[in-house]
Amino acid sequence: MATPVSLRPFVLSDLDDFWVWASDKHVASNCSWEAYTSKDELRRFMEENVLPSPWFRAIIVSGRPVGTVLLMSSEGSGSQCRREIGYVLAREWWGKGVATAAVRIATEAAMSEINELERLEALVEEGNKASQRVLEKVGFQREGLLRKYWWNKGLLRDMVLYSFVRGDSFLI
Repeated sequence: MATPVSLRPFVLSDLDDFWVWASDKHVASNCSWEAYTSKDELRRFMEENVLPSPWFRAIIVSGRPVGTVLLMSSEGSGSQCRREIGYVLAREWWGKGVATAAVRIATEAAMSEINELERLEALVEEGNKASQRVLEKVGFQREGLLRKYWWNKGLLRDMVLYSFVRGDSFLI
């Protein structure tokens, strides 16, 4: 990929760029959230969830946000050693290596910034082959299929579980 990719925390002035993918029904189709129909609602989401989060980062290409990558804490006993990674990208950047670069950068940063982190997990809908390929190109290992694992948008979905553990090798 020729275009450099970087990550940074969001700022409220990113709202218009965030709107590009957050309001796109095609982008939201594999996500847990519905496409936004109101910039006011998206602004509230940014103020309440995105800006205060230590690991909700903008994917930057040519100085502008084109997507997001985030780390979410797992719940339960012993969960401090793992996080779940998620990412979303504006449709115009699909298939150009941007998501792969962002996931690699985020994985490297998370492993170096979070001392107790030993494992990053990603859950991807079985039919979302492009997202699975992103993880595989970075070096995430497919651990298995979780059948009938997640209700999303009225459908019971099968999910594929991927992981990257401390000591794994990056492929790209």
